[in-house]
Amino acid sequence: MALQSLSLYDGELLSDPTSFRSLVGALQYCTMTRPDISFAVNKLCQFLHAPTSVHYQAAKRVLRYLKGTPHLSILLQPDHSHDLHCFTDADWASCPDDRRSTSAYCVFFDLNLISWSSAKQKVVSRSSTESEYRALANGAFEIF
Repeated sequence: MALQSLSLYDGELLSDPTSFRSLVGALQYCTMTRPDISFAVNKLCQFLHAPTSVHYQAAKRVLRYLKGTPHLSILLQPDHSHDLHCFTDADWASCPDDRRSTSAYCVFFDLNLISWSSAKQKVVSRSSTESEYRALANGAFEIF
């Protein structure tokens, strides 16, 4: 099952959700140096109140990804161009439960990633364009 299509109703409820919550908390900590897992961890955090076996399998899949890619992390490089770049994206109505979109942005100063986020939008967008504009507004707000 793809991480993007996880639903509240997938799988059986875990009898003891403590291990799932602990794992997701540890993954949240990892996003400080591994922005490549921000989307996946954001998605998993949406199920902390009622995790299922499918959600737990998805969390373990993120762990396997981290184990297989220990060489990926934030690398700070010297550069003197002083350029600021912001990249944004959104996926329209990606949540099968409430049809809200997920926005993401990353901000680079020179060649260095200095800020990033992946979060579910607070409202339901009526079109993919509206969803993308909301993501753009979040990115622009981060810059200023």
